Amino acid sequence: MKKRKILAGILTVAMLISFTACATTNDDNNGNVDDGNSNDVIKIQVGYENNEAEPTAIAVKKWAEIVSEKSEGTIELELFPNSSLGTKTELIDQMLIGSPVITVADGAYLADYGVADFGILYAPYLFESWDEVWTVLDSEWYEQISDELADEAGLRVVGSNWIYGERNFLTTKPVVEPEDLDGLKIRVSANDLAIKSFENLGLAPVAMEMGDVYTSLQAGTIDGVENPIVSLANRSFHEVGKHLVKNNHIFATQIWITGEDFYSTLTDEQQSIIEEAAHEAGLHNNELYEDATEEAEQKMVDAGVTITELTEDQFAEWVNVASEFFDKGAEFGWSENLYETIRSIVE
Repeated sequence: MKKRKILAGILTVAMLISFTACATTNDDNNGNVDDGNSNDVIKIQVGYENNEAEPTAIAVKKWAEIVSEKSEGTIELELFPNSSLGTKTELIDQMLIGSPVITVADGAYLADYGVADFGILYAPYLFESWDEVWTVLDSEWYEQISDELADEAGLRVVGSNWIYGERNFLTTKPVVEPEDLDGLKIRVSANDLAIKSFENLGLAPVAMEMGDVYTSLQAGTIDGVENPIVSLANRSFHEVGKHLVKNNHIFATQIWITGEDFYSTLTDEQQSIIEEAAHEAGLHNNELYEDATEEAEQKMVDAGVTITELTEDQFAEWVNVASEFFDKGAEFGWSENLYETIRSIVE
């Protein structure tokens, strides 16, 4: 956190110098104003990793349409799929200096920004269904940690009800039981909690950007990758990894965030428009998800991927191995009895 604050400070100074030097030329091009009350169009850049064929990217376009309609054209979301605006870390750094940017993250990633309890949302086998997920995300507990994220990290959650998918392992070698992962080099998200959670399953986690996964699988640098089926297929990873185990270790949602400094310049009405439109677009994303998953799975089958459906006993074995992870909450800075808190909300 200290390093990020130092970086944010440096970037702020750089931006102020740039703004001073270029004020005359920028006045005609910048539709964003500090008080959020101008009649000019407020332009917000939305950057995300997903390619344009994925439900997320389709739903983001819907989000932009709804925002434009509700705001009568006074708020515009500019869309940047395929990480074309920058990496998640780069975009968050921009948010922290007040830039009008939105990106998507997950609980493990947000835990690195000062609210450790977000990390439990990325824990393996925390949830058994999407209904359980929505119950927690609609709770006072989630509202509280979202407010803490804004207060302590300067990041505001604007949408959470977006399904990313059940995360599974796609590998170059057969995997059915947890012990089959022993020693395998698997690409995981580049954050401490993700790395430790997968170490608990016995594999060797490799933090890597998604753009490097295909060639790394092809070259044998890694043995597999974990992600929802739609994401795996749309990135063509099934061309180089021929074994998928549907172990559903995480019910992954997409959490859309922006910088609190920028967000606070908007009026209450403008904030409501963005959040309500995000929720509506999230519902659209979720409607697309099931069909997209079936199509992606069929694409894998057609490409010769062996897909393993676990029996009830086999699934229970995965859950049992992963359960030890919840004993490590203190290592991640989680609140006392956090797992019990989440399960009590669900039950």
